[in-house]
Amino acid sequence: MSSAEAAILRGHNFSAGPAALPTEVLEEVREELLSYRDAKASIMEISHRSRQYTEVHENAKAAMKRLLGLGDDWHVLFLQGGASLQFHQVPLNFLGPGQTADYLDTGNWSAKAIKEAEIVARGRDGASVNVAASSKGADYTYIPGPDERQLTEGAAYVHFTSNNTIFGTEYASEPEADVPLVCDASSDFLGRPIDASRYGLIYAGAQKNIGPSGVCAVLVREDFLQTRQDGLPTLLDYGTHAAKLFHTPPSFAVYVLGKVMDWLERNGGLAAMAERNEQKAAALYGAIDATDFYRGTAREDSRSLMNVTFRLPTEELEAQFIRESEAHDLLALKGYRTVGGVRASLYNAVSQEAVDALVSFMQEFERANG
Repeated sequence: MSSAEAAILRGHNFSAGPAALPTEVLEEVREELLSYRDAKASIMEISHRSRQYTEVHENAKAAMKRLLGLGDDWHVLFLQGGASLQFHQVPLNFLGPGQTADYLDTGNWSAKAIKEAEIVARGRDGASVNVAASSKGADYTYIPGPDERQLTEGAAYVHFTSNNTIFGTEYASEPEADVPLVCDASSDFLGRPIDASRYGLIYAGAQKNIGPSGVCAVLVREDFLQTRQDGLPTLLDYGTHAAKLFHTPPSFAVYVLGKVMDWLERNGGLAAMAERNEQKAAALYGAIDATDFYRGTAREDSRSLMNVTFRLPTEELEAQFIRESEAHDLLALKGYRTVGGVRASLYNAVSQEAVDALVSFMQEFERANG
C-alpha cells in the first residue's frame, strides 16, 4: 500500500493530541513492529539496556539536539508523566526558599502550572509565585505584550506556555527576560526554530507534535540544572536522569519519536517546518477571515500556527459542521470540551492537502447553510 493510499484510508486528522503522525513514520513502524532489525523481537520486547534500544535512545537525543542547534551543555531527557508532571517538577527542582518564580498566564495549561508552583512555594520558606501577566480576564484570547508583564528582578525563572491548544494563541517569539526561560512547548515543539540561548529548560509532551503519547521530552541546560534544590525525590530530580538512564523509559514512544526526528531532518528541519506551518495556517485563517460566517476566537496578533480555533453563527450549526466534517473524512475538529466551537490542529504531520480539504469543506458548508 502506498503512502497516498494509506492517507486516504486514514482521513485527515486534525486532533489536538494524541495527534497526527507522519504516514511514512507509521509505515516504518509497521514494517519493524514484529522484529526490530537484528533484534529478532519487537522494539517493545527488548531490554532498554540492549545495544539496539540504546542506539534508538541516543540517536533520538542526538537528532533533537541537531534540530535545535543545542550544544554539549544541554541534556535531553525522555521522561514519563507528561507535561502535567513537569508543572510540579519544575518548581520542585528550581524554586528555592526565599525565591520568586514568574509565570505568564495565557490559558488552561499555564494556569495548571501556576497552581502546582504555588503548592511547591507553600512548602518552602519565603518562596513565592508571581503571575507576571495574564489574559484570563479576556478569556485567554491573546498573548499579553511586554508592557503588561510585571517581572520580578532576579526571579528563579520565567515560565511560559508557548502555544495554547485550547484557545488558539501562540507566542510569536520568546518573551524578553533577564533570567532563564522555562517553557511548556508541548503543542508547538519543533514546529519552528527557537533561540535556545534564552532558555534554562524546555518540556513538551510528545503526543501533540513530535510523537505518540507516553513520553515527555525535557531539555535542560547544564548551568540551569546546577541551580536545582538539594534533597529531591530521586525520580523527580532532573539530575538523576541527566546523569544516566536511571530506569525503564517509555521505550516504544521514544522509538517512534526518534523516527519523527529523522523525518523532520529529511524534510528540511525546523526552518522548513516553520514555512510549511505558516502556509497551512495562512490558508485556514484566510478562509475564516473571508466571511462573516466563520469567526476566529483568538486576537489576530496572537493567533496560533498550530491550533486554529473558530466559531460558527450558532452552536447548532457547529454541531452540524462537526458531524458533516467527519463524513468527509475530516477528523477531530470539535473544540475543547469547556469552550466548544471548532478547532483544527495543524501540527507538523498535517499536510497542506488536509488543510485544503478542510477549506473546501468550509466553503461548501457555508454555501449550504449560510
